[in-house]
Amino acid sequence: MRRITLLALAGCLVLMASCSRSNNLFFGEVEAAVGNHTVRVTDCYRTEVPQPQQIVDAGTGAVSYQFTPCRDADVLIRDEELIVNGQSYGVLAAGNTVTVDHGKVLIDEVEAHAAPR
Repeated sequence: MRRITLLALAGCLVLMASCSRSNNLFFGEVEAAVGNHTVRVTDCYRTEVPQPQQIVDAGTGAVSYQFTPCRDADVLIRDEELIVNGQSYGVLAAGNTVTVDHGKVLIDEVEAHAAPR
């Protein structure tokens, strides 16, 4: 009985160690500061999450940010335009929070829809 308790405690410690604000393996959520926005992606079970990348256009000097924590979530913010998996979701306001949740895109917890092409 004591051994089972110790194993359960060790398992809980491992789960707690794998959970942080930027990567919660238990709930499958990752979060990062992307430019001046917070981007959260759900259904993303990774032990290590790549950091957002800052991309500077050599010709114009324009800065874009790309965050691809999972294979099915590619978030690009270019000139404050939100592009998720190749679809534009419009222009973000300063400090907006973006959530990519099982295929849905939310901006400040309100569902956004892709702009027609």
